[in-house]
Amino acid sequence: MTAVPAILVLSAADLPLALRLREVLGAGEIHGLAARLSEADCRFEETLPHLRRLFAEGRPILGICAAGILIRALAPLLNDKTEEPPVIAVAADGSCLVPLLGGHRGANELARRLAAELQATAAVTTASDLHFGLALDAPPAGWRLANPEDHKAFAAQLRAGTQATLAGRADWLAAAPLPWAEDAPLRITVTDRVVPGGPDHLVYNPECLTLGVGCERGATSAEVIALAEAALAAADLAPEAVAAVVSLDLKADEAAVHALAAHLGRPARFFDAARLEAEAPRLTAPSEVVFREVGCHGVAEGAALAAAGDEAVLVVPKMKSARATCAIARAPRPIEAAALGRPRGSLTVVGLGPGDPQWRTPEVADAVAAADDLVGYGLYLDLLGSLAAGKRRHVFALGEEEARVRAALELAAAGRRVALVSSGDPGIYAMAALVFELLEREGRGDWNRIAVTVTPGISALQAAAARAGAPLGHDFCTVSLSDLLTPWPVIERRLAAAAEGDFVVALYNPVSRRRRRQFADALAILGRCRAPETPVILARNLGRPGETIRALPLREVTVEMVDMLTVVLVGARETRFVARSDGGFWVYTPRGYAVKLEGAADLKESAS
Repeated sequence: MTAVPAILVLSAADLPLALRLREVLGAGEIHGLAARLSEADCRFEETLPHLRRLFAEGRPILGICAAGILIRALAPLLNDKTEEPPVIAVAADGSCLVPLLGGHRGANELARRLAAELQATAAVTTASDLHFGLALDAPPAGWRLANPEDHKAFAAQLRAGTQATLAGRADWLAAAPLPWAEDAPLRITVTDRVVPGGPDHLVYNPECLTLGVGCERGATSAEVIALAEAALAAADLAPEAVAAVVSLDLKADEAAVHALAAHLGRPARFFDAARLEAEAPRLTAPSEVVFREVGCHGVAEGAALAAAGDEAVLVVPKMKSARATCAIARAPRPIEAAALGRPRGSLTVVGLGPGDPQWRTPEVADAVAAADDLVGYGLYLDLLGSLAAGKRRHVFALGEEEARVRAALELAAAGRRVALVSSGDPGIYAMAALVFELLEREGRGDWNRIAVTVTPGISALQAAAARAGAPLGHDFCTVSLSDLLTPWPVIERRLAAAAEGDFVVALYNPVSRRRRRQFADALAILGRCRAPETPVILARNLGRPGETIRALPLREVTVEMVDMLTVVLVGARETRFVARSDGGFWVYTPRGYAVKLEGAADLKESAS
């Protein structure tokens, strides 16, 4: 369960229980009904549509409400139980938790865990859980049911009293209170080989195989997948028994290796050359050529054996295709893939938006939830609230941008999942550009093998425009007035060009403690091509306590009105004020629809 659980609260009286649930979970966002709660990570206006959005996003839902509310909201969306996220109804007094959906996708386990902490009852209703104390279609970690489509018919026969026999070793099955017998009509087989199942025959595969691969740079995914499937077929091995796809760390960014892992639905893990070289005595075909190239005598066999452990045996020695190699090792028991080697590290540069949690995208929330480490300016990490719970925080002062990025890259290069946190949009005067600049400048192989992703956020200029009306309705540009990284003469030329081009201009970093004159100079430059009545928007502390939005004519704007928390939008020649009924103003920039309509009317009149 990687998505952040949403804890739904419909009454202020239920907030203490929501906080307790979040504490037990170690993560979670509190979603509160706006009309009744002023404090929540996310506030919503309508309950049923909000629940449907969360469900569609795959978010686990804990609703402190009547089960009927959740049922009415989600019933129209129910289609495939194998894809449904956990949904749990929680009694307002905390006495009972009812897994409604996703029982075998985490809801039952989660309800039991929470109930144990709250001294409550987990009202699990899943048939196999109740009859036998375990879910046959949800085996423990390290095991897979090869034929889940036959589970329902098989379990129904068990509940009716039909006996079963067990072939193969699985302690968790042998200890289960099933109606076991030597010669029984029902059969359960434990094997790492391909065995057909059926309504009377369940097949479980222990994840005891490791699939080692090596390939030339740029080898196609199709070739590597075809070779791996041929290797499995050569020994009649079940793909479901593969615990991990493993290789040399120099291949951590090889698309074909990751495509194979995704094809099998298993993680990709990587070892350094020294670890693979330690397996040289067990290789069937050590290669001096490979040793000279990468520092070990075999990649595919070495990786498979290193991952499977000292007791492992090669069940498929190295097989070759034109540009790839593959080998398979078997361990005597299921393998914990998360403990193998090192994963490919990832760096996600996330944008929080201006500050209001409602302006934070679900993609950002999911990226933070999936991260091991959070890197950023302390204020930005604090704005994450409960999303940061349980994460390793790496806090840097304002102005330490390069140190932040270097730390994030080093963590990711070590195999960590890292979120580098920016405010606004990370690609607009923020951290994303510096990430790529350092990647280019340093040219380090370990950094370049990191998986880098940038998730967009709502920028300050978007938020300011939305609060004020639609000032960005036509062409616009942004200019930062900070001359720390850009010489002031360059900024002046850009301002002059923007003024001459009649763009709406968003001014970032308008002033600082030492830098006051530049803002006045910028207004003067823009004023050469703007009327004194041109609308200007001053938006301060957007999405945070103390937010202020002011709209006033250009002639009235002074340096004393802005600070570093202010973004300034200066209108174009066509930008205008629209009076509001409350005495304030909207600001918008027309795009030309009136001219278009007038032209159409003239054309129609001339045609008639």
